[in-house]
Amino acid sequence: MLRAIKTAFTAILLLAVISSLTVSCNQKQETAKKVAPETTKAEEKSEKKYILFYGNSLTAGYGLDEEASFPSLIQNKIDSLDLNYHVINGGLSGETTASGLSRLDWFLEEQPEVFVLELGGNDGLRGIPLEETKKNLNAIISAVSKKFPSTKILLAGMQIPPNMGLEYSEEFREMYAEVAEKQSVAIIPFLLEGVAGNPELNLPDGIHPTSDGQQIVARTVWKHLRPLL
Repeated sequence: MLRAIKTAFTAILLLAVISSLTVSCNQKQETAKKVAPETTKAEEKSEKKYILFYGNSLTAGYGLDEEASFPSLIQNKIDSLDLNYHVINGGLSGETTASGLSRLDWFLEEQPEVFVLELGGNDGLRGIPLEETKKNLNAIISAVSKKFPSTKILLAGMQIPPNMGLEYSEEFREMYAEVAEKQSVAIIPFLLEGVAGNPELNLPDGIHPTSDGQQIVARTVWKHLRPLL
């Protein structure tokens, strides 16, 4: 009789242990189900490709909220089309091609899918010799291509008023096409097309676009950027 009671007690204890293990496994499975979507989102975020806008105050969105800058507007366009790209705004007010070249390594720790180069305007306004500006633009593009051969490069062309003389301004304008041809990269003929010279689309300084002007710039950039994505 005592043996029968012990056997029954052992069986009950074994069933309790099995039941406990089953509940524990089910709880772990439920936890895994809850965690899985978050992990997937993190993985999707890490898989995003980068578009680096590398430029001066025009890229930075001088005088405006960051959300009004054309790189931010490009990000909005990308998100609306559900494209897997993340925009980085590498614009810095006052940047010249020389200073841009000197800080380039800071932005090339990760490979950008597309590198948009918008520099040279400040060189022109300061009357820096065109050969120096051209040399720096070529050096920046070469550095990106050497480190990341598969990165697509888009050069933003710029024009300046004839303050430094008509010959200088014309050669400045032509310089971008020459660099793009030499480096075999895509080009935006004139970043401020439809904006430059229009008081209603520029801040009082007559150089930097208003929020409405930035909208037009974004459309111009997108027209040339979209085929690279």
